[in-house]
Amino acid sequence: MSRQLLKIYFGRSIRGGQKEEDAKVFSLLVRELKKYGEVLTEKFGDDKAIQKEDEVTSDEAIYQADIKLIDQADVMVAEVSNPSIGVGYEIGRAHDGKKKILCLYRPEGAPKKLSAMIRGADGVDNLTVKDYDISDISNILTDYFK
Repeated sequence: MSRQLLKIYFGRSIRGGQKEEDAKVFSLLVRELKKYGEVLTEKFGDDKAIQKEDEVTSDEAIYQADIKLIDQADVMVAEVSNPSIGVGYEIGRAHDGKKKILCLYRPEGAPKKLSAMIRGADGVDNLTVKDYDISDISNILTDYFK
């Protein structure tokens, strides 16, 4: 019997606050996540693809597509180092849908302290928060998905 492929929704800040090095981190996260299942938002690892889509797609269409993907996902992995209303909304949607949620926060260079609503939810229900730097990504994901 074949094992069903895990569906992963990767969420990250799209429109605000990214630094140049963030693009490399997002790309690495998507590559690493693909080891554990199908990344429904693989495009979020490619800033150029996102920018191109953002220029030609309405906000409503983006919202509808992302909600559909969150609802299809088995797990959400959210990069939460850059404050984002959109990612917070996505986490809430995933939480309401009883999805497992992993929030990844890079304290080094983060513009602000992580929201208490996320940090305070660590270990509550289905949400886990992990502080990381790039060298930790592989080990954190291995531990989380085993």
